[in-house]
Amino acid sequence: MTSTPTARPPVARKDLLKAFTASLSGTTLEWYDFAIYSAAAAIVLPSLFFPSGDPMVGVLLAFSTYAVGYVSRPLGGVVFGRLGDKIGRKKVLVWTLFLIGVSTFLIGVLPTYQSISVAAPLILVLLRFAQGVGVGGEWGGAVLLSSEYGNPHYRGFWSSAAQIGPPAGNLLANGVFAGLSLALPEDSFFAWGWRVAFLLSAVLVLFGLWIRLKLEDTPVFKAVEKTGQRAEKPISELWTEERRPLISAVLSRIGPDVTYALFTVFTLTYGTMILGLDRATVLGAVMFGSAFQVVCIPLAGFVSDLINRRLLYGIATLGTVVWTFVFFANLDAGGAAWMYIGIPIGLFFHSLMYGPQAAFVVEQFSPRLRYTGASLAYTIAGVLGGALAPMMFTLLLDLSGSWVWVAAYLAGTCVLTLIGLAIGRDNDVQEDLDHLDTARTGAAV
Repeated sequence: MTSTPTARPPVARKDLLKAFTASLSGTTLEWYDFAIYSAAAAIVLPSLFFPSGDPMVGVLLAFSTYAVGYVSRPLGGVVFGRLGDKIGRKKVLVWTLFLIGVSTFLIGVLPTYQSISVAAPLILVLLRFAQGVGVGGEWGGAVLLSSEYGNPHYRGFWSSAAQIGPPAGNLLANGVFAGLSLALPEDSFFAWGWRVAFLLSAVLVLFGLWIRLKLEDTPVFKAVEKTGQRAEKPISELWTEERRPLISAVLSRIGPDVTYALFTVFTLTYGTMILGLDRATVLGAVMFGSAFQVVCIPLAGFVSDLINRRLLYGIATLGTVVWTFVFFANLDAGGAAWMYIGIPIGLFFHSLMYGPQAAFVVEQFSPRLRYTGASLAYTIAGVLGGALAPMMFTLLLDLSGSWVWVAAYLAGTCVLTLIGLAIGRDNDVQEDLDHLDTARTGAAV
């Protein structure tokens, strides 16, 4: 049986919007939590949980805990990814959201080093680890939730719902952090004000759970169930049957992850510790760039539906490398004003990569292995890219005293992304249309 774009079973508009909102809210919470920790790791956590005579050592220790949230992601990708391909997208996404939110809330009430000594950083590491496990299973399911409800001809746009989460979460997190910094005296901010930002995650958790519990599973997963194609051993099947797609998806994510870490995390350290700028100023520049991304990411996803997705992604990757060198070359002289120009432009290039990224990753895998494949690609790339980046940036700057090595490190990771794009495949719309026809007719195509 041959399907056409109009043959896909109708999905009620309200369900489509619910799926888009569920995907967006979950990844917004995910990145709100990670952005709150990122800002805290650069500003607050070194003195409260990792006291040291050398401020840079404190920052490195705080960023190492930041990395734990990435290192634990593959465990979440393995556990929740395989469950997502076996029992469905919706059920798994309820648990991942709950785990992320509870971990973040508990960080907000955790006593400091001064109160419980070495137990404080140890518990912080454990909570960060649990947070990362939840995130490891969240992204792949959130992407599938919106993309498998939407028209596969416009997968770039619909799957961008999950991609809007990082700038939206970053905007919320830095907005809360900057607001608390401005509203409170320094001693009050360090004593208790920073905790408010972590505790507010409970609001996003409740909203996200409410949306997800009201939503049915995706039409594509229902079709996989009807045809009896559910994977029995998703991890081993992925490795034996779709190894090249996994490698392609992993490599494609590394450059964008490192780029995001540079323009939203490392710039906080560089701006406050090297340039001596006020933390509210640097946070303001990051917030401005994040607000810009909320519009640019879905637009980039939509454009990637109209032209070759890999081509757009590749051009944006090259542009990112060039702009990073331009950004740092003018930063010392430009100061605060250049931050408000350079960070948004850097995040614009990131948007051109990140908007098409979810669709590119999803379409590398067959529907029966998508949750596992997307989750592992996301988590493995997170360890190789985002986890190491803040520490490597800080270490390279500390050892060399120059930003050149920081920019060179980013350029190297972007080369890996270009390789991933080169060995990947283009979108196969018919694959999804056949599955959607199966969901409508109940017969295999």
